[in-house]
Amino acid sequence: MAASGAKKKQQQQRAAVAGGAGRRRRKVPDAEEKSWQKAGSKLDEEISSDSDAESPAFGGKRKKDNEADEIEETAQEKKLRLAKLYLKQLRQQEEEKAEEEALEEDLVAGRLKEDVLEQKGKLQRLIAKDLQPPDTAAIRVLRGHQLPITCLVISPDDKCIFSAAKDCSIIKWDVESGKKLHVIPGGKKGTEAQHVGHTAHVLSMAISSDGKYLATGDRNKLIMIWEAVTCKHLYKFSGHRDAVTGLSFQKGTHQLYSASHDRSVKVWNVAENAYVETLFGHQDAITGLDSLSRECCVTSGGRDGTVRVWKIPEESQLVFYGHQGSIDCVQLINEEHMVSGADDGSVALWGLSKKKPLTTVRQAHSNHGAQGLEQPYWISSVATLLNSDVVATGASRCSHSSSVRLWKCGEGFRRLEPLFDIPLIGFVNSLKFSNAGDFLVVGVGQEHRLGRWWRIKEAKNSICIIPLQRTAADSAQPADGS
Repeated sequence: MAASGAKKKQQQQRAAVAGGAGRRRRKVPDAEEKSWQKAGSKLDEEISSDSDAESPAFGGKRKKDNEADEIEETAQEKKLRLAKLYLKQLRQQEEEKAEEEALEEDLVAGRLKEDVLEQKGKLQRLIAKDLQPPDTAAIRVLRGHQLPITCLVISPDDKCIFSAAKDCSIIKWDVESGKKLHVIPGGKKGTEAQHVGHTAHVLSMAISSDGKYLATGDRNKLIMIWEAVTCKHLYKFSGHRDAVTGLSFQKGTHQLYSASHDRSVKVWNVAENAYVETLFGHQDAITGLDSLSRECCVTSGGRDGTVRVWKIPEESQLVFYGHQGSIDCVQLINEEHMVSGADDGSVALWGLSKKKPLTTVRQAHSNHGAQGLEQPYWISSVATLLNSDVVATGASRCSHSSSVRLWKCGEGFRRLEPLFDIPLIGFVNSLKFSNAGDFLVVGVGQEHRLGRWWRIKEAKNSICIIPLQRTAADSAQPADGS
């Protein structure tokens, strides 16, 4: 029993020694432990750098990897990659081009639609509701003629105004500065052979739609053609047997229509310096004329009480009745509608498909005179803002004050509603809207353009430029009505 206990004790001692030796073998030297810690720290850094793409060490390694990839790319693979890139660029360019073409097609379609509506006389820009009465302080007055202004036109680009007067002179004005650009002086009676210009009252004027030619007509039965840019005299047309009171170029062409107190309408080709034909029909002196794109013109027949539409190719005419007095002025609103004014004080709107006015405003500028002897003010001039719902009328008054009144054409051109008045002193002998509708030009004189029935000494023979202000952008829509 004692022997077995001793043996067991020896086994325990050996196990203890072996255990101590084992622990001593697992003990790590300090230097080796430090190197292991350093390696572990480096490993930690490498692991954390996976989420830090901007690490310099990692960037350098990535750059080397990319360079290795590039080096590994073969020539065939590079060609394939560049070809794909080129095809992608071409696809983008084609898509952009298709978008531009679609936009352009939309714009062209819109413009073509407007042109079709314009040709049919159904395009109407609704701007009357946005017009505001002008500030009288903003009205500019240009003076240069010695006698009453009789007629005027505005260049297609709205930069120049041409005016003429009873002093036989023609003046070209700059709209922006108000300065004279050119003056064609009038000559004395009997100097027709030597003088380049008019020697009698200039009563009518027109400018071609391309701004190339200016035509003027006088009381001496002559029509003169000028180069609009330089005011150089080009031709002289004779053929009328009385004063030339109306001139108009067919829009988009150099075909000129002229009307006269000799009751005829003549057609001229200005570009070829040629006479074309003469049209007869009016029973009294023709007082006004206008035309647009179609090969036709409209005239007012004074005391014969008619407005006529002349269809040149068909050699026919349409006759319209409506005013009770002498019809002294007429203007087209579009290809299917027009407005006229008479000395009975009435203003009428017409549709070319009906022989009677669509609407008539009697005493459009009220009356004057003692009670019981009232007389309406004479409508001496009318103007229209093309393809819109705005009309202007000018009154000739024997009193000191006269006025320009702006009107709104109602739906279907079946109503005329007054917008506002612009007071002026003198006879309103001519009215023209700028092509853009930004301003209205008024020719004012001490006397009526066709005679000397009254004279207002206080009036100034001048041109007034009236700015037109709008509150919002205008809109265009088809116009109803006949």
